[in-house]
Amino acid sequence: MTEILSQAEIDALLSAVSTGQVVAEEFAEREREQTYKPYDFRRPNKFSKEQLRTLQALHDNYARILSGFLSGYLRANIIVRVASVDQFTFDDFVRSIPTPTVLTVFTLQPLKGMAVMETNPQFMFPIIDLMFGGPGEMPRKVRDMTDIELSVIRKLTKKLFENLQLAWQDVYNIEPQIESIETKPRLHQIISPNEIVAVITFTTVVGGTARGLMNICLPHIVLDPMLVHLSSHYRYVHTALQADGTEERYMAHWLKMIGVDLSLVAGENEITVQDFLNLQVGDVVPLSRRTNQDLDLYVEEQLKFKAQAGVLGRYIGAQITSLVEVGEKQSV
Repeated sequence: MTEILSQAEIDALLSAVSTGQVVAEEFAEREREQTYKPYDFRRPNKFSKEQLRTLQALHDNYARILSGFLSGYLRANIIVRVASVDQFTFDDFVRSIPTPTVLTVFTLQPLKGMAVMETNPQFMFPIIDLMFGGPGEMPRKVRDMTDIELSVIRKLTKKLFENLQLAWQDVYNIEPQIESIETKPRLHQIISPNEIVAVITFTTVVGGTARGLMNICLPHIVLDPMLVHLSSHYRYVHTALQADGTEERYMAHWLKMIGVDLSLVAGENEITVQDFLNLQVGDVVPLSRRTNQDLDLYVEEQLKFKAQAGVLGRYIGAQITSLVEVGEKQSV
């Protein structure tokens, strides 16, 4: 906590510095030893560390699924791994990716807004070469994709999104849908440049030699409605309550064991205190209810049922005849 020095303390300190008892450099050294964590208010951190860790675990699973799928689909050894998960502005993300590249704009139904998947040429060209029957090699020079190649990429991307939906299903049910495929990302205003996005970067190895990158860019504004699902506490509690219905059965069992007070009101009347004090055994008090009218049955002081008085064996009882609707008043 910062301390405020009095004028006498300031004078004493200046005197000590001037006489050499205290060296001024010591204060500068202490100041340099203090550690500060820089924070850019123009680029706030909207994703917590826990949410980023959950995204990494989620896409680690996606990388494993994708490695197995692509290896079997293309009959080649393809390895996909998560390299990093971080948050940036969308402008920083766009500036970091090469041109040309393949930028797939997609939605995550039922979430609102657009997300982006970037697959750079070092990943896509070997894949296209394999799909066309080649050995899976990079061309000598990176060039723009042809229309035929973009058509093939769209079909492949649908497969990638099917596996993404599979990887997400334990956390949130999403349905990725392709909106467009771009090759020059800097020419298109897809997302606001200052929007904070979570970027999941994958490293790819095709055929053991061709190494590339793949990025999934998820804007905070898109993920905001489901961020609570990325909390470990939510997942553990949700799993415990919903896994097999055991908790619901336990709760229903113990609710049935709770005792409640039932009160049956046969009728009402008003008498004076004097008459009440003079009541004797055998006196008759008239009630404000006819013999053919239903009685009021209260559950914990709440009017719930209408009933008729009767006898069951050697017990006095009441038979419920109807349920009292909400707002219905007591019979008079």
